[in-house]
Amino acid sequence: MNNNKENMNRGYGIALISALILSTTAIFVRYLTQTFSLPPLILAFWRELIVALTLLIVFLAAFRHLLKVRSSDLPILLLYGLTLAVFNALWTVAVAMNGAAVSTVLVYTSTAFTAILGHWLLKERLAWIKIVAVFISLGGCVLVSGALDRSAWISNGLGILTGILSGLSYAVYSLMGRAAGKRGINPWTTLLYIFGIAALILLILNLCFGKFLPGAAVHLKDFLWLGDSIKGWGILFLLAAGPTVVGFGMLNISLARLPASVVNLIVSLEPAFTTIIAYFFLSERLSGLQIAGSLMIMVGVVFVRLEENRAMDKAQAKAAKIECLSSN
Repeated sequence: MNNNKENMNRGYGIALISALILSTTAIFVRYLTQTFSLPPLILAFWRELIVALTLLIVFLAAFRHLLKVRSSDLPILLLYGLTLAVFNALWTVAVAMNGAAVSTVLVYTSTAFTAILGHWLLKERLAWIKIVAVFISLGGCVLVSGALDRSAWISNGLGILTGILSGLSYAVYSLMGRAAGKRGINPWTTLLYIFGIAALILLILNLCFGKFLPGAAVHLKDFLWLGDSIKGWGILFLLAAGPTVVGFGMLNISLARLPASVVNLIVSLEPAFTTIIAYFFLSERLSGLQIAGSLMIMVGVVFVRLEENRAMDKAQAKAAKIECLSSN
């Protein structure tokens, strides 16, 4: 039991570091889209592809055993990769249609979706304190993103639906990670396969539907949007090989140690971290509401942590009592 608790404690630490690393992604993306006007779906394709190629090279050089997967695991990896591609596509389209603030709030509806779906599909506990934490975290996301501004919500029904679906797809991504972890698939092996699959899907999406989607490749040459810009390609590579590989890798590791709903709540610290990083590196000021929202998200995570500790201590005491009775 102590090992289980220690494993959970490590899971919390890994998930927190993952949220911090992933929060730098928005800084890279913002720079690329603003400085080079790089279309979002083209950026998403290259991000996925560079991640897969980076991991493939590393595995071939030093960790060939990580390339092996059981044939029985291929269906879940295919579905997992499809989920990742759908999430990235929906999120970028939602940003284009609704703006960053509204889309950020809508994608973090994944916190509620994950708790509900995790309880329904994976039989994860849904204690009242976790439900409270979900609503506190969602409220914090609203404040951090600035979505209380009415002008941010001026959007059409299709845009709102796309944003909600992005939150649902992110929740499914979290649950898929939990399922892959339970099957014993190495988190880094999982990362290689799902990003490779997602890159292929996004390539097809760009080529077949680019004329109908905002921020997609209309012509094949659009994939080379950055041209001969060494700086642009360098930053894109850093985005993929840095925060994406390490961030998603640690996220997958945490999903193997903790319930998906808990990991999703912890990762909801990402917008708070992003706001702080943007303050120092992009000179974006923290408003009072954003500070309050950051605190709300952190309170939500603390609530979940306390509840999980309480449940673990209760289970440990019950096991000790049973052992004591059996010895007598």
